[in-house]
Amino acid sequence: MSAAVPILMYHSIAHEPTEATRELSVSPGAFADQLELLGERGFTPLSTAGLAAIWRTPGRTLPARPVLITFDDGYEGVHRHALPVLAKHGFASTLFVSTGWLRGSYDTGGGLDLMLDWDQVRELAAAGTEIGGHSHTHPELDQLDDEDLWFELLRCKDIIADELGTRPLSFAYPYGYSSRRVRRTVRGAGFAQSLAVNNGLARRTQGPYALKRVTVRRSTGIEEFERLVEGRAITRNFAKDCALTKGYAVVRRARQARRKAIRTRV
Repeated sequence: MSAAVPILMYHSIAHEPTEATRELSVSPGAFADQLELLGERGFTPLSTAGLAAIWRTPGRTLPARPVLITFDDGYEGVHRHALPVLAKHGFASTLFVSTGWLRGSYDTGGGLDLMLDWDQVRELAAAGTEIGGHSHTHPELDQLDDEDLWFELLRCKDIIADELGTRPLSFAYPYGYSSRRVRRTVRGAGFAQSLAVNNGLARRTQGPYALKRVTVRRSTGIEEFERLVEGRAITRNFAKDCALTKGYAVVRRARQARRKAIRTRV
């Protein structure tokens, strides 16, 4: 069996998050404690591209106790609160940005809290954080038609490339939702790997475009966090999430089928 790697999914790091981001936020103190635990337990944080490169290269092996620290959306607290803690420990991380949510000339107004600006994103990149794509406006990608799907992916990739001077290699699906069509299109758009959610450990056998992650929430205490990174009791901890995800997947497929039928009639 292939080695299992915990990929931690964070969103907002904030003392006082908005109501929309509260559940998936983590306080700065809790985040610092969690990274302290990773250091004490001898974990080796990798970037998303770094993990993929190891798994793609024959003969390369994972470091001792690998873990990925990832952030979705692009909240300002990643720069204000997370970056100093990452720098203190010398930990790699990956930030997946929704380019239309960040402050600046591309802002579409969809951000759920105070978002990063592009100077802050550049500072994160200069400090060693991998910057990946998370679409332009953060839609449910599997519900889009082909034209809108391509727009979301290419607009995101092109803006990051223009702002940072290098194209992003990694992608994370908004809400964790994808489909065979979405994964194929993400690959066609030039991303080399992408992350879902699914609340499980990542394995090479999942393929580069459907790697699982584990959600870290405001309610995640340090003992639960330790169990998650150790790969213990994940199924039990996320049983409710798994059931809801499966049920909503049926709903999304039905919605997509209805829209396809309507377009066909028209």
